[in-house]
Amino acid sequence: MMTGGNYTTIDDSQKVSGSVPSVPDPGHTTVKFAESNLQTFPPSQGKISGGSNPPRDADDTFSGPGRSSTDEPHSGGWLRKFTVGAYKPFFDVDTSDVVDRLKESLFPFRGAFTEKTADKPDLYGPFWICTTLIFVAASIGTFVTYVAHKWKKQEWNYDINLVTWSAGVFYGYVTIVPLALYVVLKYFSAPSGLVQLFCLYGYSLFIFIPALCLSVVPVEIFRWVIAGVAGFMSATFVALNLKAHINSAGERSILIIASIFLLQLGLAVVLKLYLFTVTV
Repeated sequence: MMTGGNYTTIDDSQKVSGSVPSVPDPGHTTVKFAESNLQTFPPSQGKISGGSNPPRDADDTFSGPGRSSTDEPHSGGWLRKFTVGAYKPFFDVDTSDVVDRLKESLFPFRGAFTEKTADKPDLYGPFWICTTLIFVAASIGTFVTYVAHKWKKQEWNYDINLVTWSAGVFYGYVTIVPLALYVVLKYFSAPSGLVQLFCLYGYSLFIFIPALCLSVVPVEIFRWVIAGVAGFMSATFVALNLKAHINSAGERSILIIASIFLLQLGLAVVLKLYLFTVTV
């Protein structure tokens, strides 16, 4: 439109009803969305909840550094005892913890082992001790018999039964005896943790490792002394650590403690007759 020689531009928006807003310059288009629920995805309704955290994968075992105990599926009842996860915490120990417990087993008169391991008994130490005893017994026994046969210029043959016999003795003893003691203590209303008993008996055998190494000395009296001292220290270690707990069993506590002590001494005698003795 021209007015008085001047040109005045009328936008299309002015030609239309005022109810329609003006359109800005297309070169500077501004897009603005109204507020919606997309800003709070996933929504809080239904089965999905938890704010703005994304849904977790069905199996993220290898996606992170670790999972908490609350993320582990829990099996119900006694069936969980047959899972690997049920025993995993008992093998979660540091080298320093195992070394401290090995040192504690060499001082049987303290009687503080069960108190120090009450919160965190382990099965790694007993397993390592029994396995080491098997190989030490087999290697030392083989070496001693080999030297004895060569000294007398006799033919020597390797006895594989020494390995299987040692495995049966050590693994069997550290499993059956604590299990039987657990049943007895439970019967006399003085129950103790089964894993703690496994831990105690396993560490009680550590003294026999240096004893077996000293059995290479070809003196029979010396071997009897070594076996006796090792058996006495091991028996004292077990008896004193269980004494305070077994006292709650009443009048028969002395009988139980004496049986534990004598049984440990009996193990030392068996080891002397079959592992500390060399016959040619």
